[in-house]
Amino acid sequence: MLSKKAKYAINALVFIAKHKKEEPISVSRISEAQNIPLKFLESILSELRNARIVKSKKGKFGGYSLSTTPDQINMEIVMRLFDGAIALLPCVSLNFYDRCEECVDEATCGIRQVAMEIRNDTIKKLNAATLADIIKRERKLEAK
Repeated sequence: MLSKKAKYAINALVFIAKHKKEEPISVSRISEAQNIPLKFLESILSELRNARIVKSKKGKFGGYSLSTTPDQINMEIVMRLFDGAIALLPCVSLNFYDRCEECVDEATCGIRQVAMEIRNDTIKKLNAATLADIIKRERKLEAK
């Protein structure tokens, strides 16, 4: 399940991407527009900046902007940053592998094989889902 922190991060990134001509965008403006608690958003944007997904500018006219184009920021990057492992089981995690205590033999475990397929499909979908895609989908829905 997508954590509230990851969802807020995605909402903030989409807002910044939609308003890229007005860069940089202040934390208070993002907070108000996206209904994200200010202190929580500051923490989220700090993590996004440390991961080089956004960049910041200090001062009276400071704020945040994307470090790259919206089509290069995918949901896998954001989800891993805030939620960690994408896998259903620790034994199929790419970055957080841990052997399952009850497992007799990973090589013949059917549950592990299914979980691995789900992980691979999920990663593929998350990689394909970019900020640009989210914006396109929102615009299509608004036009209806």
